[in-house]
Amino acid sequence: MNKVSFQDLQRDPLGLLKRVEAGEHDIVVRDNSPIAEIRPVSLPVLDSRLYGFAAGAFTVPDDFDAPLPEGTLRDFEGQ
Repeated sequence: MNKVSFQDLQRDPLGLLKRVEAGEHDIVVRDNSPIAEIRPVSLPVLDSRLYGFAAGAFTVPDDFDAPLPEGTLRDFEGQ
C-alpha cells in the first residue's frame, strides 16, 4: 500500500487511477494523516449456470397455490 499526498492526487489524478487500475492500493494523506483509500473495485465472479440444470431435482406439489391454513396465516400476521 502506497501513501499518496493530496497534492500528488490533485497534480496527476489520471496517473494515480491508472496505477490503481493495475492493482495498486493507495492511501491519500494530508498533513501525514490518512484521509482516503483508493483501491481497485472487486467485481463479483459470475458462475455460468446451465438452463435446466436442476430439471427433475424437485417437483411442485399439486396444492402449491392452495390457501394456507388459518393457524399459519395468523402466524404470518403475528397474531
